[in-house]
Amino acid sequence: MSTETHLKDLPKVDTALKGQLEAFTPDKLKKIDTEEKVTLPTKDDVEQEKQHLELVDNIKQFRSDKLKRTSTSEKIVLPTPEDVEAEKQAIAHLQAVEGFNAANLKHANTQEKVVLPAKEDIETERTHQSIFQGVTGFDKTSMRHAETQEKIALPAKEDIETEKTHQSIFQGVTGFDKSQMRHAETEEKVALPAKEDIVAEKGQQALRQGIEGFNPSALKRTETQEKNKLPTKEEIEQEKKA
Repeated sequence: MSTETHLKDLPKVDTALKGQLEAFTPDKLKKIDTEEKVTLPTKDDVEQEKQHLELVDNIKQFRSDKLKRTSTSEKIVLPTPEDVEAEKQAIAHLQAVEGFNAANLKHANTQEKVVLPAKEDIETERTHQSIFQGVTGFDKTSMRHAETQEKIALPAKEDIETEKTHQSIFQGVTGFDKSQMRHAETEEKVALPAKEDIVAEKGQQALRQGIEGFNPSALKRTETQEKNKLPTKEEIEQEKKA
């Protein structure tokens, strides 16, 4: 089998590119000097490299037989006196709750007291009920037709005189001539308090001092008794009849 490529099978070159390649001459090239630059490491880079090499060398030459044996001591932190007291109180509370004896409780009877309404409340309720029944059962057919007349109330003679007086005062104020005013000296008088005012002020100060210096320990203890007033026999009879 022949490996030679026929001329017709070769790739075609563009005519314009072919013309440029055939007309090319090396004398048209420009001379260029090539400079090769070598970047030297900085002082810091050199120091880091030395440290890295020393570290690697120390690791390679490390001898484990030179290590010394050490003992680890574990320290236990004791609680403070406050912690101990708090723990004792918590344990005492827990024991008191767990050992609580319900048999020591005393039996108590609950009494429910019903406060009956007073006579005035009953009368008020009756009035309210009668008004409500009157409103709900009101018959509109019993109402009479009424015509509403709008009346214009004319001002009375006194109102007219008052309005005239007001108008004259307003005109006098707006048309007032300041040049007709006379110069006057103002005297400031200090009004001293009367004897009654001084006595009242002293009494007020004494009352204030008595309130501020009041000693509650001088009070006596009193027991408050709450009394429920029950209705009489007549009120009960009236309530039954209602």
